Amino acid sequence: MTHRDLWAPWRMAYLRELESAEAAVRASPSGASPATNFLLAAWRDAEADEAHFVVHRNDHGLIMLNRYPYSNGHVLIALGDPRPTLMDYLPAQRIELWRLVDHAVGMVERAFSPQGINVGLNQGRAAGAGVPEHLHAHVLPRWNGDTNFMATIGDVRVIPDALHASWRLLRQAATP
Repeated sequence: MTHRDLWAPWRMAYLRELESAEAAVRASPSGASPATNFLLAAWRDAEADEAHFVVHRNDHGLIMLNRYPYSNGHVLIALGDPRPTLMDYLPAQRIELWRLVDHAVGMVERAFSPQGINVGLNQGRAAGAGVPEHLHAHVLPRWNGDTNFMATIGDVRVIPDALHASWRLLRQAATP
C-alpha cells in the first residue's frame, strides 16, 4: 500500500492563532480576552475586506468567510457592536443580525447550490464559541456525502476549494 499525504496548511495557521490568543489571555492581568478580535478587526477595516474575506457589509455588520471552515463556503455573520450574548443586543440589533443571516443564506445558495444549510450560534465558550466576547452566526452549506471518516479518524477536514475562490463566488452572489 502506498502512503499518500494530504496537505492542510491552513491547520498550522489556525494552531498558531490559537496559541497566540491563549498567550494574550494568559498575559492579561484579569485573564480576559484581548480588546479586539478578528471580527472586530474586520469590521473596523473596510478597506481590507478582501484580506479579511469579508463578502458583504452594511451599516450594522458583516458577512465573512470562516478562515477555518467546516465546509466550503462556511460564512460568519457578526454585528459591528461586539456583545457576548444574543440578549445583550437590543431588539433592533437582533433584527439586523437576522437580516444579515438571511442575506448570507441567500448568498450561499446562489454561490454554491448546496443540498442543505446549517445555521447556528455558539453562545459562550461552553457552547463552542471561539470568540465568546463577540456573538456571531454561522452559515454552512452542506451536501449529501460531505461528511466522511477524515474528520473522525484523521482530525482533518477536506475543503475542496481555496478561500479566495469561495470569496469571489460569494461576492458575485452578494446581489441577487
